[in-house]
Amino acid sequence: MKDVEQKAKEIALLMEDGKGKDVVLLDISKLNSWTDYFVIATVTSSAHWQGLYKQAKDYAKNNDLEIHLTNKKMSDGNDWNLIDFGSIVIHLMSENARNFYDLEKLWHTGNLIDFHTV
Repeated sequence: MKDVEQKAKEIALLMEDGKGKDVVLLDISKLNSWTDYFVIATVTSSAHWQGLYKQAKDYAKNNDLEIHLTNKKMSDGNDWNLIDFGSIVIHLMSENARNFYDLEKLWHTGNLIDFHTV
């Protein structure tokens, strides 16, 4: 059975393969009690978000992950959507939202994980 870090790496790779831009994987397990990993990616459109959401949903189904919370549709003006798998949270953000909220800086004490070493 895969551990949580392995699943987080695979999800980050999946987001990158789906053309998510500037994908980052952060281990924030020592900083809070509600999740262990953030996968952050920039999306370019609602259709792009929907494609990545479908890939994440399919991955969850095949890897025993339950989706706890998600926005099912990226509407106009909605620049930030997330998919909550409990121990892994995927943040799909427009470029403007990503620059404004700067999650990497906000969670800078988390550990940046190289997800290319699966």
